Amino acid sequence: MEKYDFIVIGAGCAGASGAMYASRLNLKTLMIGELPGGLITTTHLVENWPGIKAISGPDLGFNLVDHALAFGVDFKNERALSIEHAPISAEDKAAGKKSAYIVKSASGEYWGKTVLFATGSHHRHLNCPGEKEFENKGVSYCALCDGAFYRDKIVCIVGSGDSAAKEALLLSEHAAKVHVFSRTTLHPEPINLQRVKANAKIECHDKSEIAAILGDTKVTKVKLKDGREFNIDGVFIAIGLLPHSDLAESLGVELNEKKEIKINRNSETSLPGIFGAGDVCDTAFKQAITGSAEAVTASYWAYEYLLNQQVAI
Repeated sequence: MEKYDFIVIGAGCAGASGAMYASRLNLKTLMIGELPGGLITTTHLVENWPGIKAISGPDLGFNLVDHALAFGVDFKNERALSIEHAPISAEDKAAGKKSAYIVKSASGEYWGKTVLFATGSHHRHLNCPGEKEFENKGVSYCALCDGAFYRDKIVCIVGSGDSAAKEALLLSEHAAKVHVFSRTTLHPEPINLQRVKANAKIECHDKSEIAAILGDTKVTKVKLKDGREFNIDGVFIAIGLLPHSDLAESLGVELNEKKEIKINRNSETSLPGIFGAGDVCDTAFKQAITGSAEAVTASYWAYEYLLNQQVAI
């Protein structure tokens, strides 16, 4: 059993940023995560990270992880399976000490005086006929991962936000034609909307919802709810993200109606010594930079918590 001052669950932009700062604050820190760099590593280009005009998603994510490791953060490249309150004796409780937390993974059991949930999110699904059947057979959630397979083919993006626009722009570098189907209207950041409109390969279809994805051994077409059909070789879905909050919920952390972790301005949750940051939290504006800022804030207040609280560990 290893003991830590600060355990970070998640290894994306938020997790790596929080871990790096905690280590700089001289907290013994562990970071546990399956995907080093997080979902940003599936993004082709990042142009809104302050101080860096343009950087690839993989470079940004991996650089943040490397930065954390350079400051002595321990890293377990695996999934955190469970978290629970550590046992505390009656004497320690009577003395006003706080309980620690136990995080378990395939490799072992780790005790932490404080914990940061930076578990991120996963892609929302359309839940239409054909989506599950044709996953990895023409249905994808990552243009950077799979776009090159569709060189000179016809593809579509499903989504209305900035992610959908950026995915469309990336796919246009490979595909012959890119259709964008939006339930409302396409409304990305203005610069990306300009780029989409200026791209002759991209055609936008507002108020267009997919009813079914069709094919045989792979995707061949999509059918819209208004009855129209389009011959399509690949369907890329970018309709938002859902929080990975199951572990936090199992511990008793308060969530909102969207299953997001509720945090305050100090990135504190409803439980003492438990913090949250990034896409898993209830902040309305979710960006890599805001998640990293929340995690850095969490590391500072974890440091302050440990200065003012005794933890039984």
